[in-house]
Amino acid sequence: MENQVLLAKMTRREFREALEREELQTVIIPVGSNEQHLEHLAMEHDTASATHVAVEAAKRLAPNVVVNVPMAVGISEHHMTHKGTVTAKPGSWLAVLFDAIESLVRHGVKNVIVLNGHGGNIAPLQGNFDQWRLFFKIDRPDVNLQWVSYWDLIPKEFAEQHLKTKRYPGHAQEFETAFALALWPENVRHDAMQDQADKEPLEATAEAGVALVEESIVQVAKYVQEYMDGGNRGDEVAHHP
Repeated sequence: MENQVLLAKMTRREFREALEREELQTVIIPVGSNEQHLEHLAMEHDTASATHVAVEAAKRLAPNVVVNVPMAVGISEHHMTHKGTVTAKPGSWLAVLFDAIESLVRHGVKNVIVLNGHGGNIAPLQGNFDQWRLFFKIDRPDVNLQWVSYWDLIPKEFAEQHLKTKRYPGHAQEFETAFALALWPENVRHDAMQDQADKEPLEATAEAGVALVEESIVQVAKYVQEYMDGGNRGDEVAHHP
């Protein structure tokens, strides 16, 4: 199934013919970061989480949606005091993201949704997305662009029901640690989690993570479907880090 929704796994014929059949309507671009996540979580977490949610949501909307992952780095200058973090400058990061969007639009894709998984990307996205929409408006008025952080689609009541701290997303705290315990337990260093000064991650459980992951996928799939149906739900989402 993954081969059917990841653009990088498709051949040019498969992508072209899906567009020609007007079967392919939407591309999701997950973005995250490659940065420190305290002492206990692997640094791929933000990109891996956004990509997982995007792929699983796309599977539920197949064959109308595919996923393109143009980069595995985010805007993480605020984490560069911790060795191992890899960051992009806002300008270069936005340039690559815009180029990826423009490439898809030039091929005939009408709906592009950027699914964010890293708090450091929020302000640059907020500051530039309206300009990107204006760029396409004259020549491609049929193009629809939107972005959202996947956690902003999780109902507050649902998240608080499964989080002891009632706080999300946080940075490598209960929410993200629960996600990792559910999806990639090998990415969680339990000894480090016990030893580090920040004890909030110890509240995380794989059981809570399973529920939060599933709800994220359900809500992203719903969001994308509503967007394809002509809804405007994305403009009502409050973005927070």
